[in-house]
Formats: sequence, C-alpha cells, structure tokens
Amino acid sequence: MKPLDPQQQQARTWFETLRDRICAEFEAIEREAGSDACFAYTPWDREGDGDGGGGVRGVMKGKVFEKVGVNVSTVGGAFSPEFAKTIHGAGENPAFFATGISLVAHMANPHVPAVHMNTRFLVTTKRWFGGGADLNPPIPYEEDTAFFHETLKAACNAHDPDHYPRFRQWADDYFYIPHRKVHRGVGGIFYDHLDCEGDAGFDAHFAFTRAVGEAFLAAFPPIVRRRMGMAWSESDKARQLEWRGRYAEFNLVYDRGTLFGLKTGGNIDAILMSLPPLATWS
Repeated sequence: MKPLDPQQQQARTWFETLRDRICAEFEAIEREAGSDACFAYTPWDREGDGDGGGGVRGVMKGKVFEKVGVNVSTVGGAFSPEFAKTIHGAGENPAFFATGISLVAHMANPHVPAVHMNTRFLVTTKRWFGGGADLNPPIPYEEDTAFFHETLKAACNAHDPDHYPRFRQWADDYFYIPHRKVHRGVGGIFYDHLDCEGDAGFDAHFAFTRAVGEAFLAAFPPIVRRRMGMAWSESDKARQLEWRGRYAEFNLVYDRGTLFGLKTGGNIDAILMSLPPLATWS
C-alpha cells in the first residue's frame, strides 16, 4: 500500500506493539498452567481495490485459553457507495484507511470470563479513534466485574472525567442482544468518532487509546490467574456453551466490526476468529 503519513504510522506501530505484549502475557499464563501453547501467526493481504494492505492473524489454543485471537491489520481502499454512506466522513468521498487491533478470548474454564478488546484509527475525510473492551463471564463474579471496570475507569479519568460514564453507557447500549433482551456480558467501555482535529486532537485521542490498551493489560490477566485453577462441573460447562451461543449471535447479527471487515475485503478467518470453538443452543 502507499506510504503511511506520520499519524498513520504511529497508530500502526502502537497496535502491533500492543499485540506483541498481549500475546506474550497470554503465553506466560499458559506456561504457569503447565502448557507450551503459543500463538500461530498467519499474514494476509487485502484483496480488491485501492491501496490494499493486510494484517496478521494470531491464534492460540491452549490449556487456559481454549481459543484466543489477536489480530492486527492496516488496510486502505474505497468503500462501496452504499456502505460509505454509513461511515463517518465517507459520504462524499469513499476512500479510507484503517489500522487497529482486535482481540477475543474464549476460555477453557467456565469460571474465567471471555473478553473482547478492540482499538482502531480510521481516516476518511475525517480522522478518528474508536474501540473499547468488555468482559463476558458465563459465571459472573462481582469482584472481577468491579476490578475490570475500576481499571478502565482509572484510565478514562486520567484523560477526561466524562469519558467513563459516557463510554460505559455506550458499551451497555451497544453490547446488547435485542432479540434476547439481554446484555452479552457485564460491560466495559465503548467509544467511537473521537475526531482528531490537528496534531493536538490526534495526540490527545491517541494517548487515550493507548491508555485503553494498557488498562486491558492491567485488568484481564489478573482475573484469568484468579479463576483459571477453579474446579468446574458439567453444569458450569453447559452454562458456558449456552452463553457462547449468545455471544455468537451478537457478533454475527449486530457487531459493527464484523460488518466492517466483511465490507472492506478483510481476511474472513481473522474477522470470524471472534466466534467460539464450541457453543450450544437450547
């Protein structure tokens, strides 16, 4: 693809660095559990029009992480005319650039929550950051929920005291399954369209997006270590598999990231890595 400008390159470098740190931490957890599981990385190139680009799909299947995917991508091109109308800043000009990281972890032990995290930088006629993280426990523990939210809240408050209440509510509204009338988990934060007006706007929103990544690293691994050794029953596993069915429904029917990837020529396996390895429907 064509050379990146300084802002695009800074964002890309951060997302790739964050990927490396997260994967190393997850592999360390597998070692603590007596597993030698490692991430397998598969590069892919974007097909289709325009600037191309691509990414790297990282997947690990281990003792603790039944299936975890950590993907990074940097792509460019043009949206289809109809899809462009739905994208911030693309209504008049369908050209786009996008770089980001996307993570979904499905855990072996039903007491360990699944988790999602995604942050991204997009360029159309506008430039903006978006993303978030949310916790998805089949068997919720208030201690884990509180810790996850407190860590995200601290990251938000360091940048803007209005961020956490606004972005938590946005997550509650977004991570909801209307046809089931249930939330898909215990929430987190979700944000989008943090427009970058000039270098100062970019610097501020890029700093916040980096803080979200750091907060995820501070919040999720301790929860995994707290729960991964707990005994579980067949009824616990059944509850997990049924919950995973709900998770799959949300990602296939409502998730904007899934739609964006499919509409922009992304790698199908990378897009659908969010789906659990096993699930049930009653």
